[in-house]
Amino acid sequence: MIMRTALRRLLPSVLILVLLTPGSDGDDLEKQWCIADEQTPDDILQAALDWACGPGGADCKMIQPNKPCYLPNTIKDHASYAFNSYWQRYKNHGGSCYFGAAAMVSDLNPSHGACQIESLP
Repeated sequence: MIMRTALRRLLPSVLILVLLTPGSDGDDLEKQWCIADEQTPDDILQAALDWACGPGGADCKMIQPNKPCYLPNTIKDHASYAFNSYWQRYKNHGGSCYFGAAAMVSDLNPSHGACQIESLP
């Protein structure tokens, strides 16, 4: 009984903490993005990025020079953008976020500054 009462008192505080945490404005709840796995070597990421932006059909215009998602100019960041573009476009038609184990699904929004990375239902 004491434990149950303590839990009832603590729960509103925990809920408030979660709701006030930066980046948890509620808009990203239940959204997911396909991002590059940080442990994947650059050569593997580059091959997967080339496939995603080529035969895979990802929209890679925003990671070209002078576009909002070009910086930071790293293989990991560009691959994350391309992987997500492919996955958002094809996930409801059998597309996966795998890329030879170079990618993973995340519920943390990778957008930054002017680079807004989409997440579709």
